[in-house]
Amino acid sequence: MSRSIFRRKLVRRKNKKLEEQKKALSFHVGFQDQLDFITYSGLEEHPDYLEVDNRYIKTLFISGYPYTASSGWLNHLINFNHNADISYHIEPIDAMLALPKLNRKITELTSTKRAMERAGKIIGAELTDPLDSAIELRDKIQRGQENLFQISLYITLSCETLAQLNRTIKLLETVLATRLFYTKSALYQQLEGFQSVLPRCDNQLAQKRNLDSSSAALTFPFISSELVHESGVLYGINRSNSSLVILDRFSLPNANSILFAQSGAGKSYTAKVEVLRHLMQGTKVIVIDPEREYQQLAASVGGTRIKLSVRSKEKINPFDLSVNDPDSFADHIQSLTEIISLMADGLTSEEKSVVDQAILKTYRKFGFTKKSKKKIKRNKEYPRLFDFYSTLKSLKQPKLVKRLQKYTTGSLSEVFDEHTNIELDNRLVVFDTKDLPESIRQIMHMIIAQFVQNQIKTDICKRIFVIDEAWLMLEHEESARFIAGMVRRARKYYLGVSIISQQANDFLSTNHGRAIASQSALRILMRQDTTTIKNVAEEFKLSEYEQRFLLTCERGEALIIADQHHVAVKITASENEHPLITTDPCEKTRNKK
Repeated sequence: MSRSIFRRKLVRRKNKKLEEQKKALSFHVGFQDQLDFITYSGLEEHPDYLEVDNRYIKTLFISGYPYTASSGWLNHLINFNHNADISYHIEPIDAMLALPKLNRKITELTSTKRAMERAGKIIGAELTDPLDSAIELRDKIQRGQENLFQISLYITLSCETLAQLNRTIKLLETVLATRLFYTKSALYQQLEGFQSVLPRCDNQLAQKRNLDSSSAALTFPFISSELVHESGVLYGINRSNSSLVILDRFSLPNANSILFAQSGAGKSYTAKVEVLRHLMQGTKVIVIDPEREYQQLAASVGGTRIKLSVRSKEKINPFDLSVNDPDSFADHIQSLTEIISLMADGLTSEEKSVVDQAILKTYRKFGFTKKSKKKIKRNKEYPRLFDFYSTLKSLKQPKLVKRLQKYTTGSLSEVFDEHTNIELDNRLVVFDTKDLPESIRQIMHMIIAQFVQNQIKTDICKRIFVIDEAWLMLEHEESARFIAGMVRRARKYYLGVSIISQQANDFLSTNHGRAIASQSALRILMRQDTTTIKNVAEEFKLSEYEQRFLLTCERGEALIIADQHHVAVKITASENEHPLITTDPCEKTRNKK
């Protein structure tokens, strides 16, 4: 036994000796760090900046924060359009360790407040606000509603020259100061600051600030300054980072859009850029054009321009039905009632009931009922307004008959009392209503919208229906209700309704206008004035930065809100597109010369 024990001891001694020899011969390489990849010749350290491979780098840290945190309070920093790296270091704090310190702070502030009260001094917000906040935070921590964190926020800027670096830093400091953020340079600690920004989770600067969980959550950059869909059309250049803004509105929850802008902000130009590029992708487009903005575009792409006026040959019969959708008969009756209400300058509830009865009776005379599936070969098989007028006379409604007389037997009979003789068989159809009297333009717009709605039910395909100067249709309850309903049902028929208006206040001040806005997944906001910005900001939940942008942006610049994405964009057109869509009178004059 003794010999075996001795042998084991000898073996252990030999093994230990061999290990010591290996260690003596081994080369200790240590651990590689990111800075090991930078040669000493390529890194030069200065008190307030670094020079790395002929680039000048400086690290700043946030030293002062605003008193209250709000949603998007770091948007200015995240969307800073320069070469900047931002690093967050967040560490949780044990609540049981933090509460005693918090209680001591509350005691100190309370004692100071009482001393000032005894001395008869005025107690300002600089004392009451921190005290109230500390008490509220303590109560929330004790109830488990809040946690505490230590946050460090560092920004590293990189420029080609030192002068450029200093200018960029001044710009950043100015931008952050507007939101009450204050920065300091990591003086004599630039290397530590640089390492704190590198993706190594090493907070060497250790410039920490205590925040509750709600405030810490608001520092995360849960915003998108990029808007690039795999498919879609090009809208322009992202103002934040100069990337392309490519959007497929049909991939959003719905394909509807609204566009609000001051006069001269470029809303027509923007709308035509979108129309032209959708046409290139095979999307059919229908436009209501009250200002003859689309004449040149329609002619250039071989579109159909339907010029509606008192003397025009093109006609639309409001009594046309959707052949392929007999289930929409009841909806059609309601739309007709709204049109007749516009013609009659409003209807009482009793008159609406009579009109509904007269419409049904008129259709029955021509073989149309709720259950009938009559196949139409010619538009002339539908009843006309005069047929309804005759039925209404038989129901002994002299007052109502008299109010509708000018549309049936009077001066406007040739406008509204004719069979339809137009088709929507072109890829671009523009309804030009500029020559219509303003007194009947709204009626015609609603008839056009109803006609379009019936036609898209017959032939479902990818379409966009543009309603320019849409505020005209919101002036009356009847037309506003119809458009709101059309927007709500558009997705069902693969349709995107584009609402364009410069009267944002008038639009958003009505229930139907707000309903249209809420049912539009794409919002394009261009320059606003001080009278509209408040309503626009409230409706679309805009930040202070976005509000200032809309008040000061240049012509052709817009804020695009696509579902939850907010992107500032410069609308751009190519050299070939621009002549087709511009409406600038100066350019037109130069071209003629």
